[in-house]
Amino acid sequence: MSESSGPRRVLVLTHTGREAAREVGRACIKSLTAHGIGVRLLAEEARDLGLDTGSLDPLVETVDPHDQPGADCELVLVIGGDGSILRAAELTHDTSTPLLGVNLGHVGFLAEAEEDAVEATIAAIVERRYVIEERLTLDVTVMLGKQVVATTFALNEASVEKAARERMLQVVVEIDGRPLSRWGCDGVVCATPTGSTAYNFSAGGPIVWPSVEALLMVPLSAHALFARPMVIAPSSVLAVEVIPGTDGAGVLWCDGRRTVDLPPGARIEVRRGAHPVRLVRLHQAPFTDRLVAKFDLSVEGWRGAAERRRREGGEADA
Repeated sequence: MSESSGPRRVLVLTHTGREAAREVGRACIKSLTAHGIGVRLLAEEARDLGLDTGSLDPLVETVDPHDQPGADCELVLVIGGDGSILRAAELTHDTSTPLLGVNLGHVGFLAEAEEDAVEATIAAIVERRYVIEERLTLDVTVMLGKQVVATTFALNEASVEKAARERMLQVVVEIDGRPLSRWGCDGVVCATPTGSTAYNFSAGGPIVWPSVEALLMVPLSAHALFARPMVIAPSSVLAVEVIPGTDGAGVLWCDGRRTVDLPPGARIEVRRGAHPVRLVRLHQAPFTDRLVAKFDLSVEGWRGAAERRRREGGEADA
């Protein structure tokens, strides 16, 4: 990666509700500043980490989360699980600051490093041994009549769900301005390839490699013959309308973090996001390997083309 001019600065975001994450966070801050790299912290997280703002290292600064914390930062070092990375994506959406996750959660599909590789991760940051990968996002608009009542974004998914457990949600789905089907359902998930291993996966949707540019739509428990997961062009506009005149209200969830209430008559439009999320990659491992590792998939018995050629060549020489 090419070097940039000016002082180097890294935003460190830590899941301070976990002691293990706090320990790793303090160690990373100490290591980065020891290498002359400035560290930016959210003021609240600095307090949670036990760092007295009156006696901080001169290379450490604190900011408010509403003050574009990712501005002028080389990257964001996120210490936690995928939920922490989704939070980081929210905090840095306007600045598109690259995100580097250290996984202290469970599966950690978005994270690049594990807890036992923190020293190697810091070394890669110091030496700029990383690449940046762009991930497709969703821009989401909620309308009531002709009025736009909310706009937001999602990295994983935007899900329209029923607000009351005992009532089904009545919706009509639309692709590129044309009606596709009416469903009585628990909801509809609109996902990105990045989110295909998250809620989309749990809902029975397909796993899509991150390099594929596409939008996904998956109905949730739809009472309809045509209710299958769909893979749609990235240039398309998806829409879900909560049918007016029905008792069922809904709620929009984006990445499980941001919500919007959806009364009957609400219309939700989903399109490719104008700002991709940028993820830092330290290793050029194939996505297949990530799937195998994260889901602990059995590959026993695999020999592979190269291995077969080697074995066949050896047998021919014998």
